[in-house]
Amino acid sequence: MVKFRFSGSVALCFAAALLISPSLMPAQSGQLFLDPSQPTDKRVDDLVSRMTLEEKITQMVNTSPAIPRLGVPAYDWWNEGLHGVARSGYATMFPQAIGMAATWDTPLVGHIGETISTEARAKYNEAVRHDIHSIYYGLTIWSPNINIFRDPRWGRGQETYGEDPFLTSHLGVSFVKGLQGTNPDFYKVIATPKHFAVHSGPESDRHRFDATPTAHDLWDTYLPAFRATIVDAKAGSIMCAYNAIDGFPSCANHELLDQILRTDWSFQGFVTSDCGAVDDFFEAKAHHTSADKATAAADGIKSGTDTNCGKTYLALGEAVKRGLVTEAQIDVSLKRLFRARFQLGLFDPPARVSYNNIPFSVVGSPEHHALALETARKSMVLLKNEGGALPLKRTLRTIAVIGPNAASLSALEGNYNAVPRNPVLPVDGIAAEFPEAKVLYAQGAPYAEGVAVPVPRTLLHPSNQPTIEGLTGEYFDGGNFDAKPVFSRVDKQIDFDWNSASPVPGVAQNAFAVRWTGTITPPAPGTYSFAMRLAHCYPCGDHERFSVYVDGKPIAGFASPANAESRESGTPRFTVNFPDGNPREIRVEYTHTAKLFGAGISMEWVPEPEPLRNEAVAIAQKADVILAFVGLSPELEGEEMPIKVEGFAGGDRTDIKLPGAQQQMLEALAATGKPIVVILMNGSALATQWAQAHVGAILEAWYPGEAGAQAIAETLSGKNNPGGRLPITFYESLDQLPAFSDYSMANRTYRYFKGTPLYGFGYGLSYTTFQYSGLKLSNSHLHAGDTLTIEADVQNVGAHAGDEVAELYLTPPQTEVSPKFALSGFTRVHIAPGQKQHIQFTLDPRTLSQVDAKGVRAVTPGSYKLSLGGGQPTEAKDLSVDFTIEGTQELPR
Repeated sequence: MVKFRFSGSVALCFAAALLISPSLMPAQSGQLFLDPSQPTDKRVDDLVSRMTLEEKITQMVNTSPAIPRLGVPAYDWWNEGLHGVARSGYATMFPQAIGMAATWDTPLVGHIGETISTEARAKYNEAVRHDIHSIYYGLTIWSPNINIFRDPRWGRGQETYGEDPFLTSHLGVSFVKGLQGTNPDFYKVIATPKHFAVHSGPESDRHRFDATPTAHDLWDTYLPAFRATIVDAKAGSIMCAYNAIDGFPSCANHELLDQILRTDWSFQGFVTSDCGAVDDFFEAKAHHTSADKATAAADGIKSGTDTNCGKTYLALGEAVKRGLVTEAQIDVSLKRLFRARFQLGLFDPPARVSYNNIPFSVVGSPEHHALALETARKSMVLLKNEGGALPLKRTLRTIAVIGPNAASLSALEGNYNAVPRNPVLPVDGIAAEFPEAKVLYAQGAPYAEGVAVPVPRTLLHPSNQPTIEGLTGEYFDGGNFDAKPVFSRVDKQIDFDWNSASPVPGVAQNAFAVRWTGTITPPAPGTYSFAMRLAHCYPCGDHERFSVYVDGKPIAGFASPANAESRESGTPRFTVNFPDGNPREIRVEYTHTAKLFGAGISMEWVPEPEPLRNEAVAIAQKADVILAFVGLSPELEGEEMPIKVEGFAGGDRTDIKLPGAQQQMLEALAATGKPIVVILMNGSALATQWAQAHVGAILEAWYPGEAGAQAIAETLSGKNNPGGRLPITFYESLDQLPAFSDYSMANRTYRYFKGTPLYGFGYGLSYTTFQYSGLKLSNSHLHAGDTLTIEADVQNVGAHAGDEVAELYLTPPQTEVSPKFALSGFTRVHIAPGQKQHIQFTLDPRTLSQVDAKGVRAVTPGSYKLSLGGGQPTEAKDLSVDFTIEGTQELPR
């Protein structure tokens, strides 16, 4: 349980329900907005009518302060729940969204949404009890990210459900419905599909980039998932994007926000800007479509952006004075915002809202962890398995676990992640799954040359204990080292995420200190560069401090005010010389003092690749098999990041091949002649032709969440039969792709790609074999507007129980803009050996339709083909059947 400490007494909170007693019901108080028997719109109108213009303006930004005279509590609209409730203490951490998509399991993704919203409500209820109304504790969840992952270079593609509009739509709808709940009177939480629209990099240009998709691409690729989550799932909010579309910033785009969203799709919720997106209207280095801040604020309101993540809308008072916007126009947006708060039950008596009864104890419960494990297992995609390399044999005596992702916390987390309570790293998961084998570990390589990675446990030892890996950690309650430690243990490495969380029992999350002591030994003599990364430092003020001592002498530290480098990066670097390669005493002291947020620290280094590679080869030579954990890191791919090294820039990638340092490591390991299994951990596609040609097996594990290590180990051992499928295309090289800044879908994704990929969308192997039969249609001749039903059987003809993902593809009559074929149905089924499963798909007119060059969607006449199998028609032993459609039916936008 999160432990909060406050000076003085904890105020009684009236937030969610205002704690109205029966004696003060609205009929007596005269405040209609407090009467739950009244229609919501009347209550909203009454509340807004009581506000001054100045009060109204304060409610138009994401951090909305309280209005005490009206009993309106503070509320922050910004909360994150992409794959777990993020940045607010411990919570269940599911695989990153791209891994969730790899499950191809629509009901499972809905169950994840339900679990995230349950934990969000529990955290909100607990926060309210402590009078906390802060960012990351609200009930408006800025997820899911349903942008189309059109190019593997995009660093935020990991947050999406992949490259296909149909798959993204179905998973997005399920997730949104899971988040928002089934109560007809109140939202459980409000989901916020993002980023509307046509948003997928480059990150470095997102504040000024003008995407100009064709009408066909807009309606065929970029908008379907948004339409589905708004029209079908009834999402209560939506986030507009940074980029412009056809010359107008997305958050000031009348066509997007007025015509498409509110007119065509009848959206009744509220629109939030991405953070700082309204600033981009007037910033000289951004879109600069508005003259100044007040004009930008007016432009946002008049375009339909209801709340501003940022401060620009605080200039609305000036905008009203200058006649740029009216108070009545502001009221339109303000009422949408308060309608949402009423629909969440925040102005009703507690007993009326069943979600108020969700206890904090559900957060991170065993049942939720089990769901995270199930998801991680289902997300595993087997890309290669030659000669029965997998499952691993139980007779193995020595296993070499090598690679930068074998012992990296961030490789479990991805980005926009929850904080896992007891994360198990992959190397430890392997050791737990194979207790009869000796597990040897080496970091092997940095992610890329010149990139910092966590200092590996092999360098660290408690004082006078050279056979034990790690440092002695002493944990102190309070932000200093004055008292005795309340907890002590050996930490295998300093690599921790404690964002708003207590690091150990008995220590308050808002004030604690940790001291690590022991020795550090390099892989070879020399001078090494280190850094202490404060995980959530900026802006940290004086809440985060650390000091590093070597042989008793201070060599690095951080405290406010920091030096310029520290303020910019949060990773002050220092060097240590090891003239003879012998151990040196090290002490790291870290203190955290903040009511909320901020805690987390990693000790990193920037090693030269050769000593790590030599160390890896040495342990590989002693092993029966090599497990190489390679790939990427959310420290390299992500949102607008200040990084530029070979292969990476600004959060995006400039190449899609495995970084050179890791590739060289793989080749050196292969030279030992020992069998190699490659485990990829990443959020985007990698071009791994060399591994495909030279290693026995390749497993794609993504950023797999809190239970990822167990899921990987069980997949390697055979306890888990991998059934995941790729939600993106793995290309052979950049040569197969158009320019990153080109938003045309020509030669992109499996639907329009003309080449041969390394691994196709929908691809994935199993430890068993499935066979399809009995494909039949409800009708082979349709009239436009008819619904089509498809039935078939799938049988497990192998020796192992497993999951099969049946994929149905539609090949339409070809036009100059048609996809070659498109996913039109999918289902994941578990089948025991020898058993047969009957499956059925229903294709509605929208699924049977096409978008023409003008952006018009219609069911059109002609000959069609359906293909069913365990992958794309070109990759599966598929069944196929032809049918025809007569007539034309145009469909709503």
